[in-house]
Amino acid sequence: MRVIGLTGGIASGKSTVTALLRRLGARVIDADAIAREVVEPGRLAWEEIVAWLGREVLLADGSLDRRRLGELVFADGKARAALEGITHPRIKAAAKEALAAAERDGCAVAVLDVPLLYEAGWDKDVDEVWVVYVDEATQRKRLMARDGLTAGQAAARMAAQLSLAEKAGRADIVIDNSGDPESTAGQVAAAWRRAAGDR
Repeated sequence: MRVIGLTGGIASGKSTVTALLRRLGARVIDADAIAREVVEPGRLAWEEIVAWLGREVLLADGSLDRRRLGELVFADGKARAALEGITHPRIKAAAKEALAAAERDGCAVAVLDVPLLYEAGWDKDVDEVWVVYVDEATQRKRLMARDGLTAGQAAARMAAQLSLAEKAGRADIVIDNSGDPESTAGQVAAAWRRAAGDR
């Protein structure tokens, strides 16, 4: 089975590309969805995070307060690394199991959607990498609008990842999401046809 690693940057439009791929019939394994599952109340990662940061990072229902957690870790490289040390091994194990299940199902090509693909070294585990790209100014503007952030908060979140320019420079395929939706859809369809062997 061929594995495509799909990545981008925060607010680059990767979710849009993932939705397009699913409509084209792609089997997508979403590392963000797995990340939410591994920190559900009562799971080991959740217990470790609460033991480390205290109950102040929890909402009333016991789930993690993602906004509060983001404020704590995005501004502190050591804290971010500690959080990733708790979550990443569990996310990776679950993703590998999902890929194995896809292969057992006879899937010829699967898409592994990982926001921090390069940062976490997952690019070594895939056959090719697709990067969803937008220019930095557009990325910042979309992020501020989407999450209600100040320019400084948006910059801190963007700085926690490799720049999209650097990711695009290392990619096998770049999906430029700076234009209109039709342009993005056309690029995704063409890339998927090539990957799936429908030339």
